[in-house]
Amino acid sequence: MSGRGGTWVLNVAEKPSVAKSVAEILSHAGGGLRSRDGRSRYNRIFEFDYSIRGQRCHMLMTSVTGHLMELEFDDRFRKWHSCDPADLYHAPVRKHVPQDKLDIKRTLEEEARKCQWLVLWLDCDREGENIAFEVVEVCTSANHHLNVWRAHFSALTNREIHEAVQNLVRPNRLFSDAVDARQEIDLRIGASFTRFQTLLLRDAFVLDFAGADGNIVLSYGPCQFPTLGFIVERYWEIQSHEPEEFWTINCSHTSDNGTATFNWMRGHLFDYTCSVIIYEMCVEEPTATVQNVRHQEKLKYPPYPLSTVELQKRASRYFRISSEHTMKVAEELYQAGFISYPRTETDSFSSSMDLHAIVREQEQHPIWGPYALQLLNTESRLWRNPGSGGHDDKAHPPIHPTKFSDGESSWSQDHHKIYELVVRHFLACVSQPAVGAETTVEIDIAGEQFSASGRTIIAKNYLDVYRFESWGDYIIPTYTIGEQFLPTTLTLDSGVTRPPPLLSESDLLSCMDKAAIGTDATMHDHIKKCLDRHYATKDSNTRFSPTNLGEALVMGYDVMGYELWKPYLRSMMECDMKAVSMGTKIKSEVLESCLQQMKACFLDARQNKAKLLEAMGIFFERSNRSGGDTGNAVEIVRPCGVCRESNMGLKRNSNGHFMVGCLSYPLCRNVVWLPGAISEAAITSQICPSCSPGPVFLIQFKFRRLEIPPNYDIDHLGCIGGCDATLRELTEICGTGSRNLPGMTARAQRAAYPSSDSQSGHRRQRSCAHCRQTSHASNDCPSLTSHARGVHSRRSQNPRNDPGQISCHCGEPCTLRTANTENNRGRKFYTCQSRDCDFFLWEDNGNNDGSQRQSASHGRSCRSSSSSRRGGRSRGQRATETDGVAFVSATGERVSGRCYVCGDPSHFANVCPNRGR
Repeated sequence: MSGRGGTWVLNVAEKPSVAKSVAEILSHAGGGLRSRDGRSRYNRIFEFDYSIRGQRCHMLMTSVTGHLMELEFDDRFRKWHSCDPADLYHAPVRKHVPQDKLDIKRTLEEEARKCQWLVLWLDCDREGENIAFEVVEVCTSANHHLNVWRAHFSALTNREIHEAVQNLVRPNRLFSDAVDARQEIDLRIGASFTRFQTLLLRDAFVLDFAGADGNIVLSYGPCQFPTLGFIVERYWEIQSHEPEEFWTINCSHTSDNGTATFNWMRGHLFDYTCSVIIYEMCVEEPTATVQNVRHQEKLKYPPYPLSTVELQKRASRYFRISSEHTMKVAEELYQAGFISYPRTETDSFSSSMDLHAIVREQEQHPIWGPYALQLLNTESRLWRNPGSGGHDDKAHPPIHPTKFSDGESSWSQDHHKIYELVVRHFLACVSQPAVGAETTVEIDIAGEQFSASGRTIIAKNYLDVYRFESWGDYIIPTYTIGEQFLPTTLTLDSGVTRPPPLLSESDLLSCMDKAAIGTDATMHDHIKKCLDRHYATKDSNTRFSPTNLGEALVMGYDVMGYELWKPYLRSMMECDMKAVSMGTKIKSEVLESCLQQMKACFLDARQNKAKLLEAMGIFFERSNRSGGDTGNAVEIVRPCGVCRESNMGLKRNSNGHFMVGCLSYPLCRNVVWLPGAISEAAITSQICPSCSPGPVFLIQFKFRRLEIPPNYDIDHLGCIGGCDATLRELTEICGTGSRNLPGMTARAQRAAYPSSDSQSGHRRQRSCAHCRQTSHASNDCPSLTSHARGVHSRRSQNPRNDPGQISCHCGEPCTLRTANTENNRGRKFYTCQSRDCDFFLWEDNGNNDGSQRQSASHGRSCRSSSSSRRGGRSRGQRATETDGVAFVSATGERVSGRCYVCGDPSHFANVCPNRGR
């Protein structure tokens, strides 16, 4: 502490500019301001002396840059293919300081060790309170004895800042919990639906909008989608509107005193015949009789004090400035000290605010300064205490000017406009309403009633300063009750009903505000996200239309019956967040109920994904890329037995072949290639009772009849865990989906169809499938060799073309069949006629020498024939050394060192003379 007395206080603001402004204001009262660099070059440290409630303090003022921490899933769930998206509803999440903010964290830790107090100068809303507790977590981890305080302020003015530091309070944990709950809900829901939508649709369709590429993300947000829903719903309302013709009677009367236009008090009729009959009655007796004349005073009231949503709506309506840009400019004006905090739901001033002082600062302005002088003149009687809109967030007052400016040199045109709007709005809301005298005249023509109104402005009052609104004069002649006259015109006119217009940005903000979609500080972000994701467009009149993509997504969920695009779910969530902040609900129960509900919606949406695909198909062409039309890219078959951290999912590659691969690819390359003859595959809810690690879900397969032997069914409910003999046989007969590409490592060949033993690892000891003993594995069974020799011997004693002379080990005669795969097309093989027997023998292997004696064996060894023919080792065999040469795969397993084309151990495949034949 370098000898300084008093209490050392670490002050932390939300932004560097705020830290500098607060330090400059407070240092004037206590001593010179000194500054130095922190670990982060953008977040300097200011030092000065100050007294808090008579206690001498040495103040250290620094800052963060918004949120110090991020919420994210644990590493194993962060990659899109690492898990089933449904798992994200309960996957572990963590809040941590990201890499780009570690320097700020180090600064806070170093400075916190020197201090006894921590004063938080974060924005005084829920989000600011959450950032405050992030700062508290970092600082208290370095110094457990810190006395933590919170400064509440709404503007960077001398009075506000000094009052805040002299009236410190404790931070509000409930506000922070509400934000934590919202962040976690948004993360889980957004990530699950975003991955589902993107993986399902991105590659399945030609997305032809601007900027589309292979990395496009079809995002879903709990606030973003209802925002899109408002746009689509209005668009559908317009599209479904059917114009309907109507008729109305119009009347006018011109005299020396002017012209009055009378409106038919029926409005209009849709029945043409009725309209004609009534009109003919009026034409036959056209004399008009004045039945009533009303004179009354009319008031046009000034607007309520300015909230964030109203600022965005009015900036869009008056200046065509987007809500996002409005908030950016307002934030810059706030940080420079010209307006109060621009994120507030409050639209009423407290009685303790000195509103006259705010007006007094504007007296010197060359344009509205004279009006400010008139407001403060009691004789003008122009002053009026502002009305209340009925909203108060208990954190910040309405937006108002805090410092005079007639325009700064660094300001853009939008800065001038926003500052002018804030000032004029404030001056208007403390002014008297405009006063007018309104006259209404009612007349009778043949029993039909008509009326006309005129207005005379008596006093414009607030309209003198609030140039954005108008209330003009409309003079009509003077009439007396009982007076009669003949109309100048009396016509029967037709018209058609018109649909409502597209939503403007002001309209959209009103819809979001009414439905509690987002907060006042985030609504503009949700609108921008819809535009950035190409879900909607905005024209020059700031009116929104959905794109084909936005309409297709909403249509898909709508057809499912889930109104995920409606505001109801999010409105309930926002009510729950408010309840957490008030302490009537706890964070954990809100998280549990909300996520449980949304997970059920997600699972049902995924089950009905065909409807989303159908909706997309209306607007977009199908692509020839592997797509999400199968939806299997994220459907889980079993846990991965290799990495033991992820799951294996059913996928379809670009050639249309099915496989089951680890979702952690490329970190884990475990894959099970399936028979190439499969035309359809769908995961069922049934679980294999024997294979592990489990659960292993059974798959319903459909095979192409022409590619499998006739004694196999085209429909098969199978298990990829290794226990399914039928799949093993068809894998060998038809080849795998990979078409046994050259260059597969021995491990890849073995993984192409794992046995249940290899998948179970050390969890469970399995008996030999041949002799049922547990002392050895099936691939090492001594009976394999002797049995193969016997088969070879019997085969050599019989004519080649007499398949009836080949007998299986079970005693049944074998049948000669022909393979129909790309690699083995036309090649003949023997199988047992009994479906319970898995005997298999290639015909040409039966005439080979003893080196091929293992070819005639159970179906489990059938891959050895084809792999041996290519020089690879059979599934389940141990790696061997050939001519003293051994090779090791990327996974550490030893593989045979022979040419995989011809099997010759004297050379590799790249120089094989048979390569390409």
